[in-house]
Amino acid sequence: MQPSNLTVGSICSGIEAASVAWADIGFTFEWFSEISDFPSKVLAQRYPQIPNLGDMSHISEMLISGAINSPDVICAGTPCQSFSVAGWMSGLTDLRGNLTLEFVEIIKANDAVRKISGQPRSIVFWENVEGVLRDKTNAFGCLLSSLLGVQNEIKPRNGWPKAGMARGPERTVAWRVLDAKYFGLPQQRRRLYLVAGGPDLSPENILFERHEGIGLPNYPESELNFTLNGHSFEVFRSYTDCLYAAYGTKWNGNAAAYNGSLFVCQNDRLRRLTPLECERIMGFPDGYTKIEKAKPTARYQAIGNSWSVPVVRWLGNRVKQQLAKTHHDPAIDIPDDYRIFVDKNVEIFGLQDDPFWIDSDRYLNCSPVPSKATIGNLRDIVDPEADEKFYLTPVGCKGILRRRAERNLRINPLLEERLIRISSQWSDEKIEAISKIQPRGRFGRLA
Repeated sequence: MQPSNLTVGSICSGIEAASVAWADIGFTFEWFSEISDFPSKVLAQRYPQIPNLGDMSHISEMLISGAINSPDVICAGTPCQSFSVAGWMSGLTDLRGNLTLEFVEIIKANDAVRKISGQPRSIVFWENVEGVLRDKTNAFGCLLSSLLGVQNEIKPRNGWPKAGMARGPERTVAWRVLDAKYFGLPQQRRRLYLVAGGPDLSPENILFERHEGIGLPNYPESELNFTLNGHSFEVFRSYTDCLYAAYGTKWNGNAAAYNGSLFVCQNDRLRRLTPLECERIMGFPDGYTKIEKAKPTARYQAIGNSWSVPVVRWLGNRVKQQLAKTHHDPAIDIPDDYRIFVDKNVEIFGLQDDPFWIDSDRYLNCSPVPSKATIGNLRDIVDPEADEKFYLTPVGCKGILRRRAERNLRINPLLEERLIRISSQWSDEKIEAISKIQPRGRFGRLA
């Protein structure tokens, strides 16, 4: 394994945030695996030289037969709907949850091929929603057991912590929840990141930071009103809520519809974030998903399902730095107080959100906030040239106000004021007449 150039196989690739994040830091992608139509079209246009293998269920066989190259790194964002609080919470009883176990079989096949040629075990990089740690079927425990190389499912007594480390017969595994709003993106997006590797890799030194003192940066307040290219803007918070995949069709029935964090007031008119702004708020280049015949709904879904590019880049750099060291950092000596499981060749440590003491003058940072945070600004996200179709009509504003009253929901006072002002531009009779003929329900789409 050459740290100067790591080869990568990507599973459940989506629109390839990893390829964007690692483009110029020494990672070469051998193949993708994506079945969804629109993301596959984005991959074909942006990376025509890299094959998309499609269905991941054939990858193990392709590795064993030599039909595809065996990469140094396997990364995946296996479907998270099964684990999401907003989803069905059906975990491994859902076919999509079982794709995580298929992911493990691919890693095992890759390791088998690499062993024959005398190469070290695969480096594993995995991203998912926080909810996988609370999944009732213990999906995370199944994944962890498989990566560690133990037969029996590991179940913690009090659930899985938001950061931790495990050592087993085959691998060391570390995981940590990180929040994108401390990596230069003004979006609160907390995701679980897992890194695993064999004896040549110390994933705890990649995911966790030795930190001077116990203090971590707080998120600063920023100006909510500003002018850009002759346009006046108002935002309702310093950062947005997590951008969700259904933002294109369910923008008016989510919590963000009431706290205002995914709305922009431009020249006293209220609108949604555009697909371009959503690309920016995830760290993608402008127009990355703007391919031929791309509909906004497809772009919203693909972007919302993807990864935060700066977070993935930060982790990729730390992988490279760790491998480049002639003598790797010693394994972190975690105090016994943090051990939550021990059995034969396995020990697991649950680590806390705040930095904690590890030696005479240093602390270990396992929190969602990196020791050196980067703060973004919504001023750098907004697009003064937003298309007319993204502005809210009085009908849309009235609908949000009506649902808020029916459900007795809390609402951002400034947002409520704007919604009332815009909806009052039309009479109640006109709004009612138009609302009756507008498409509704799950099949309503933005052209």
